[in-house]
Amino acid sequence: MADVWPAVHRERESLVGDLQTLTGQQWSTPSLCRGWDVHDVLAHLVDDARTTRLGFLWSFTAAGFDFDRCNARGVARGRAADPACTLAAFQAASGRRTSAPAAPATRLVEAIVHGEDIRRPLGIVRDYPAAPVASALGYQLETRVKFGGGKERAEGLRLVATDMDFRAGNGTMVRGTAVALLLAVSGRPLGPDELAGPGAAALRS
Repeated sequence: MADVWPAVHRERESLVGDLQTLTGQQWSTPSLCRGWDVHDVLAHLVDDARTTRLGFLWSFTAAGFDFDRCNARGVARGRAADPACTLAAFQAASGRRTSAPAAPATRLVEAIVHGEDIRRPLGIVRDYPAAPVASALGYQLETRVKFGGGKERAEGLRLVATDMDFRAGNGTMVRGTAVALLLAVSGRPLGPDELAGPGAAALRS
């Protein structure tokens, strides 16, 4: 995708719509991000949408070049006492095109993967457009884990999407929906029947 921002904006707007009716208890639901609840993930998305290149460099330096500490401080900045206010802040920032100094595709990966981090524990299902998911998955397969990708997780495997024309890699076959493959290479847990093929166990682990 030459310009990922329209897709990023659509995903942000879709997530805002899905979260409008959440109850207080639902906001405290553990997300797929270990140690973060649904409200925390949304706060991270708020902070990320507001982030500029210089702002990120300042925050990362202040955090001692520790990504986890930098992210934790970002959640604290983005999280309001009332989840409804955090959601309003996310809606207000959803059309921005600012970003940390990283490839624009990372914004697309984040919009989809963090969207699922929130939706799946809440039982919310989204039918994603094919092109953005394929772009996000392709980026993750080319990016090393230490930079937020999933290249090493897919080494020695051939990934085949069952819901679109997407194939990547050489080796033992793994089949699943493109979203399931994206989540797996991004290190997220999946249901027992979401991946199939002789390489499924290796990718899950």
